Amino acid sequence: MLQFSKYQGLGNDFLLLDGRSLEDPEGLFGLTPERVQRLCDRRFGVGGDGVILALPPREGGELRMRIFNADGTEPEMCGNGIRCLARFLADSDGDQAPRSWEIETLAGRMVPALAEDGRIRVDMGPPFLTPESVPTTLAVGEQGLPVGELEVLGQRLAVAAAGMGNPHAVVPVADVAAIDLEGLGAALELHGAFPARTNVHFVQVLAPDHLVMRVWERGAGPTLACGTGACATLVACHRLGLAARHARLDLPGGPLEIHWDKASGHVFMTGPAEAVFDGVVAPSLFGEDGAQPPALAVAAPSSTIDCATACVNGCLRPEACPSAEARARVTALLEGRSLDDLVALAGESLESRTRGRLSRDVSAAT
Repeated sequence: MLQFSKYQGLGNDFLLLDGRSLEDPEGLFGLTPERVQRLCDRRFGVGGDGVILALPPREGGELRMRIFNADGTEPEMCGNGIRCLARFLADSDGDQAPRSWEIETLAGRMVPALAEDGRIRVDMGPPFLTPESVPTTLAVGEQGLPVGELEVLGQRLAVAAAGMGNPHAVVPVADVAAIDLEGLGAALELHGAFPARTNVHFVQVLAPDHLVMRVWERGAGPTLACGTGACATLVACHRLGLAARHARLDLPGGPLEIHWDKASGHVFMTGPAEAVFDGVVAPSLFGEDGAQPPALAVAAPSSTIDCATACVNGCLRPEACPSAEARARVTALLEGRSLDDLVALAGESLESRTRGRLSRDVSAAT
């Protein structure tokens, strides 16, 4: 029974799975790229822009975050996603402001903090402004970041590139509403100037402290918001002489406050994250034919065996299987309870979290 919570940040929505106490966290709840796609399908699944896993730490942080796009691919980071994760952690554990978390991501350690007003402020670290760190083939211009003109669908676009642990292409335009986001966004994502593909952001400057942008996310397409994209857009626009270091960025889903701190060089993002609902996925969503598609790739230490990937075709170490004990406990639990019992057990946990969240909101209101 796959228990999840759905959260959204400015309309960028995610399914949150809590694996902090898993005996075998690299089993990833049995998820595969195909199953992620099914979960995120808005007609045949739950619906979402991605799936976020809260996992035990590896490098001294409080926990580790992995995120998968709606197409099953794994990005390095997601600004809206990490805000949703922080709000989920606070709701699950009953935390109140001030509270912060040190979260390991593929883009490095991030530190989201719960503010008194309920918003989440995230230290996103410094931006990456060299071609190899974005990555991009664009050369660094006099503005101090990679820039250049790219031909896309017969148009010449002035593009700036910046990284926030993941790649971003920023295109200043006179009228962001008139842009062919579907066509130009899809083409720029796959442009040869971005060897790892890229997120794409078209931005209109209303004032140095007020920008409007539209988002095409790598692996997801048009979305209502992109936190790392808003950070990269502010950095690029400031280096291009178009914006201040602190600005409001209006995205289709709502505004984010972005501050590129001069003293530390870090970018800070502040915005909302809201719970939508809790639920349990019916086993039939993934089919009942027993087929096992390839598991999601896991970067595990070479001295260990990652059962989720290495043992797809059979146990490599049957005499001392590292996950045998955990699997035996799961088997005993499943054999000792009926399906109704398991649904009731999941429901009780969801009800407890929901009651805690409602209690917190009432306390905050009074």
